[in-house]
Amino acid sequence: MKVLQINTVCGSGSVGKITVDIYETLRELGEEAVILYGRNQAPRETKGAQKIGSKPDFYAHALLGVLFGKGGFGSKKYTQQMIEVIKKEKPDMIHLHNIHGFYLQIEILFEFLKRAGIPVIWTFHDCWPFTGHCAYFDYAGCDKWQTGCKGCPNHKKTYPYSIRDYAKKSFLRKSKAFLGVENLTIVTPSHWLEDLVKKSFLQEYPTCVIPNGIDLEKFNPQVLEAEVKKEKDPRKIYGIGEKYMILGVANVWEERKGMEYFVKLNELLSREKAGEFNHDNTVIVLVGVSIKQKKSLPSSMIGIERTKGVRELAALYGTADVYVNATLEDNFPTTNLEALACATPVITFATGGSTESIDESCGIVTGKKDEYGLLESLIQMKHQPKTRENCLKKGQEYDRKKRFLEYINLYRKVVE
Repeated sequence: MKVLQINTVCGSGSVGKITVDIYETLRELGEEAVILYGRNQAPRETKGAQKIGSKPDFYAHALLGVLFGKGGFGSKKYTQQMIEVIKKEKPDMIHLHNIHGFYLQIEILFEFLKRAGIPVIWTFHDCWPFTGHCAYFDYAGCDKWQTGCKGCPNHKKTYPYSIRDYAKKSFLRKSKAFLGVENLTIVTPSHWLEDLVKKSFLQEYPTCVIPNGIDLEKFNPQVLEAEVKKEKDPRKIYGIGEKYMILGVANVWEERKGMEYFVKLNELLSREKAGEFNHDNTVIVLVGVSIKQKKSLPSSMIGIERTKGVRELAALYGTADVYVNATLEDNFPTTNLEALACATPVITFATGGSTESIDESCGIVTGKKDEYGLLESLIQMKHQPKTRENCLKKGQEYDRKKRFLEYINLYRKVVE
């Protein structure tokens, strides 16, 4: 069986890593695997990855999106090239991931899929496929995606930004393009997103839930032990010492990731209401901040632009006393899984599918946009700590080898 995956990037970002993990799982099982992607570069070891796109085309497509709301409707030339590669590869299955990101023309691609008769699996990593504009709409509290996206309140504020409101037109073009594929199955990583799909114009397609998985060889408690032995203890490197360490991680700290709530929580640490937590014994560490964001953080917080690699990130997870996910919009964040796999408990806002990997044995769910709730959860966790053993056990449920076998079984079922 040959499976061809399509995604914006290959090997970077959470979805790019998932794409490569599925690729590696297929090859380990002796199956053929190909990845087509539009931006950046793939890891050297991913020999079955082919880039379809260019920087000039990306910028031209993005400009079409900003000026005319045509995100997803540019890159015609490279979409045709992609189709030619698909014809040459002759896959038994096409697995779509993120098809937004200014690298292909969705109408051309789906017209081909309707003619080709190749089974299609489409994993939704956000809500973009069934809205006229947004990848997420929780933060804005918008439900216009259920009625045609007329009068978008977010087109200037959220990706894929546009100076005028073209959401209704885009919604109509998407619905016409995406409907009518004979053999298409939608996969969501969370039950939360599956419920939304069933309320959208895509409800005619069968859906199933396959949670994201992570590489337990890269994320585990032993990484920290090994790094400490190599004198790469994160607590020494970043001057954390014996302080109670609150960790936050994001690929990009955009507004929906909730950085402001870490800052607000940091302010609470200087007040009496914080109880035993204060700046002398507690520190908040944020990974993935930009240079500008790092400079703007209070001096009592630690900002890390990028880790030197996966091992350093795993060591930071492992040495943290708690991982906090203050996300305001999310599907099924892999950072929760990575923290748990490194035996670290999680506190998360009750947002989207972020709660679905957390139970009372390994973490706490608190009210969305509530910094006082975060503080109360920290106090509760300090007095009633979650055992590292329970966190590790929960994290091991998301072994990518087990989770992505569910994709392989789905491929075989659909192809047969």
